[in-house]
Amino acid sequence: MLNRFTVYFNQQTSAAPLSVFRIGFGLMMLISIIRFWSYGWIEKLYLDPKFHFSYYGFEWVKPIGDWTYLIFIICGLSALFVALGLKYRLSIILFFLSFTYIEFMDKTTYLNHYYFISILSFLMIFLPANAYYSIDNLIRKKQYLLIPRWTIDSIKLLLGMVYFYAGLAKINSDWLFKAMPLKIWLPSKYDLPFIGENLMQQSWFHYAMSWSGMFYDLLIPFLLLYKRTRLFAFVLVVFFHAFTRVLFPIGMFPYVMIVGSLIFFDAKVHYKIIGVLRNLFKQFNIKSKSIVTQTFSYHYQKQVVTVLAVFFIIQLLMPFRYALYPSELFWREEGYRFSWRVMLMEKRGYAYFKVVNPEKGTSFYVDNSDFLTSFQEKQMSTQPDFILEYAHYLAEQFKAQGHEPIEIYVESFVALNGRRSQPYIDPDVDLLKQYESFKPKPWILPFKDEIKGL
Repeated sequence: MLNRFTVYFNQQTSAAPLSVFRIGFGLMMLISIIRFWSYGWIEKLYLDPKFHFSYYGFEWVKPIGDWTYLIFIICGLSALFVALGLKYRLSIILFFLSFTYIEFMDKTTYLNHYYFISILSFLMIFLPANAYYSIDNLIRKKQYLLIPRWTIDSIKLLLGMVYFYAGLAKINSDWLFKAMPLKIWLPSKYDLPFIGENLMQQSWFHYAMSWSGMFYDLLIPFLLLYKRTRLFAFVLVVFFHAFTRVLFPIGMFPYVMIVGSLIFFDAKVHYKIIGVLRNLFKQFNIKSKSIVTQTFSYHYQKQVVTVLAVFFIIQLLMPFRYALYPSELFWREEGYRFSWRVMLMEKRGYAYFKVVNPEKGTSFYVDNSDFLTSFQEKQMSTQPDFILEYAHYLAEQFKAQGHEPIEIYVESFVALNGRRSQPYIDPDVDLLKQYESFKPKPWILPFKDEIKGL
């Protein structure tokens, strides 16, 4: 067994697929940053709100006023440099740090694909993505046609995990046997040409979308790996992500996955792509007579492989941490984030906070719009950790105004995947006596139903 590992980690392959992946990734990220800025989301999501919800342990990560724009500039420029292969190692580190900082500034904006970009850029720090067709080749007058095979396989593994775990998460009774939440979302697309008024309203189509989505996520990594089905699989990838982009506002993620799937193709496909790029940008053409061609090898491969082995073990285990918590995952959401559970639930609710002075016996209700944006309030009302953090924030505000001593209670109701709303948080628990931790939250009321599945 050890012999097989040794042989595998000594295998070499063309550097072209990793170079094309680097270029595509960098350009997609640059477009994402430009798009985010042009839509005014920096101001709307990070500068306008009075309060920002934090990730546990990362409360120190906050917007820094107008300097927040600088973080986006660094992120965008580093993405451009990654695409060009210019000072690649420094550029990908800066991109990882700046993008992850942006992601952690406010938990309200959490999306699975933001997390995917963060861990993918972390992985790319350790890969020789600038080995071939990069400006770094021109600077050092050296290029590498061959790189370790495992460097490309590591990206394939990460992409495959995202798909496969998303498929496993869809094996649940709500998704497969109730077509939820697609049965809620799809009829709202009545304005789509040709299909909106008919297809999107049909119950059978909701079930077809649910089941096909599950099978797609489970099978697509294997179809991409197998040479005979690869082209068919890529057509499916393009169709699936283009269709979901039409249906749902999920930003650049579909394009990132389409471009990322190219890495499964043989090197000759990537040489053709690079050939097209050479024709478009002849001034960046690499002259073979002035550049030495070598085979890339790591100076500290064992250490790098060890770090990435730990990285992948964490990624493999992270989605299953929900098993450490009681009751229904979709209801409690303990262990829900960072687990590739993509678009599996529709939660709506409200939360009224009651501030009580126990000595005087007086109380009043909070108008959430005085402290939160409408987007923040919507997210807060259905997620327990948001509710708890907001309660402690309210305590700080009211204590500063002289309201002391105080207790804070919440009256909340939540509707999950089309069910009738149910009481969510125990209204008799003073939230100021509760603190965020990785322990189960006993003040979340039980879910009066059952969702079977993984």
